[in-house]
Amino acid sequence: MADAAAALLALAATLAVYAAARGLQRRLKSVWLHPVLVSIMVLIAALRVLGIDYEEYDRGGRILTFFLGPAVVALGLPLARQMEEIGRRGRALLLSLLAGAAIGTLSATLVAALLGASGPVVRSLAPRAVTTPIAIGIAERVGGLPALSAVVAIFTGVLGAVIGPPLLRAAGVRSRTAFGLAMGAAAHGVGTARAAEEGEVEAASSGLAIGLMGVFTAVLAPLVLALLERLGWLM
Repeated sequence: MADAAAALLALAATLAVYAAARGLQRRLKSVWLHPVLVSIMVLIAALRVLGIDYEEYDRGGRILTFFLGPAVVALGLPLARQMEEIGRRGRALLLSLLAGAAIGTLSATLVAALLGASGPVVRSLAPRAVTTPIAIGIAERVGGLPALSAVVAIFTGVLGAVIGPPLLRAAGVRSRTAFGLAMGAAAHGVGTARAAEEGEVEAASSGLAIGLMGVFTAVLAPLVLALLERLGWLM
């Protein structure tokens, strides 16, 4: 009974902090006040100040984690609505996302390996370019640390959601499809939530990017790690 009460309290606190952070961003309209980023910082500070162990807090966090999978699947709805528009550029989309998955996997693992990171750390970085539930699954498959992969995926998503839109606009990206693809491929679920604020085309292409990046990375990650092992850069 006490465990259930603690889980509900942690869940309620998380939702309350996120709602407050979302309201703060709407009021001040600052890209650096992204609700996910603010919520993470506030919750970490609260746990440290109150002396609450993460394991105790995570009893409620697991409830939210459960909904990550269904949330990713739900992205299929805007994709289905925009299938005709996206279908016209099918080949270009596939090639660009395949290149993104290859670069995302190789860049993270290669840099970590050359800097002398341990094998489990390098393997944990292989799914850096995919959304959290997929990253956890890939990390378990390739011998990485699922918790580390989740942290890296979340950090990458938040960072991409914060700096992605202004960076894309500064680079002259005007295509709604390209905007969504970039956000989904680079910033995963958090980036897709940001892309959805722009419109349904952006949400659909971003959702497509999440799914295909997951498929491509699941195939490429073991191949990249095997290559690094053959070169003697990964133990």
